[in-house]
Amino acid sequence: MPSATRMTPTLLLALASTAVLADGNLMQRTTLSGDWGGLRSQLEADGIRFTGDYSGETAYNAHGGLRRSARYSQNVKLGVQFDLSKLYGLDNGGKVQLTINDRRGNSASADLVGNRLPIQENYGGLYTRLTELSYERSLFTPALNVKLGYMAMGNDLGGLDSGILCNFMNAGFCGHPLNMSGGSGWTNYPNAHLGARLKYDFSPSWQLRVAAFNVDPQSNGNSSRAWHLGPKHTTGTVLPVELVYKLQGELPGEYKLGYYYDSSNVRRIGSDREVAGRGGHYLLIDQALWNDPTSAGRSLHAFGQYSASSKAASPFTRWYGAGVVLYKPFEGRPRDTLALGYGRAVPNPRSREVLEASAFEAGRDFPDLDSAEQLIELSYGYQATPWLNLRPDVQYIIEPGAFSGKAIDNALIVGLQVKASF
Repeated sequence: MPSATRMTPTLLLALASTAVLADGNLMQRTTLSGDWGGLRSQLEADGIRFTGDYSGETAYNAHGGLRRSARYSQNVKLGVQFDLSKLYGLDNGGKVQLTINDRRGNSASADLVGNRLPIQENYGGLYTRLTELSYERSLFTPALNVKLGYMAMGNDLGGLDSGILCNFMNAGFCGHPLNMSGGSGWTNYPNAHLGARLKYDFSPSWQLRVAAFNVDPQSNGNSSRAWHLGPKHTTGTVLPVELVYKLQGELPGEYKLGYYYDSSNVRRIGSDREVAGRGGHYLLIDQALWNDPTSAGRSLHAFGQYSASSKAASPFTRWYGAGVVLYKPFEGRPRDTLALGYGRAVPNPRSREVLEASAFEAGRDFPDLDSAEQLIELSYGYQATPWLNLRPDVQYIIEPGAFSGKAIDNALIVGLQVKASF
């Protein structure tokens, strides 16, 4: 990749700082770089919308795990959306989305704890890449929306639209159940592939989503494929189907029931034979339990996650997650959140049998491990300004060695997530 295209996070922050000095009202503006002297608003009115955000996550292992130390990782995302209806005066011209992503840093899970569920949700794929080039528009009727191009299927499927799960820093919560991508060709941001997605609204409450995406494992996390839209080696197609119900009323809710099928042939765990048709299903829930009648915006939501994947080829076959999020915990903090979650990732018994057999052949004892890695996480989202969020975070990892077959003490992690919108 030519050096001119390597836009480092340091350069991006330097540019943002220059914009800050040129535009006032730092604490009130909605983005760090402001309105660019009115140019940003004018461009958006004309059909060109720029976005950018930064997230930095620092995690310190205070107890247990492998060693005491801290690790930092970061993600910078830049995007531009072209509204073709506004730009060219078209009726239902659709929108083109271009997104570039850059990740840097080190993993607290790999270096300090040795667990499977990433403590920092923004760690992985440490290079600059194209993460989306897509076209979206309604088709035949306003109820039918189509999107196609180069994108991560997890942008539109497999997560809760409300964003409740990203009140946490651990990737076990924030995003999508990890056994979906761990045991099939399902890809989550920033891994993108060629595909198409359809949404159809039966009513304001009911929606159906279906998609088809190319499966190309050799391109996942491969920096040499950072700017290649086409696949290197196609193994099959992954086909997700998702039914969405959004409960209306005083206590709103969001419910998702999904199924996915991957036509790729892959090696069966613990065998030389191949298996075809990896699949899985999931249920996601976000339900408001309470709204404060005396304080607008103060509410308590509960969430639940269940996901099951192929026993033949997935590293872990079950994920269970549950928790609560309190919005506006204090009267003077209308955009703050307080979140508590519990998750349980169950390793595939076949994977454990392989580890036990390997230990036996090497003459080693296999440790007495629990049946799953478990996670307890507590976080507070402090909205310092409209564009800056600070999230102190505590995670307790139970049985960190459940997936690796190693005896590792439970770990206590203290962290801080920083998010800023450019």
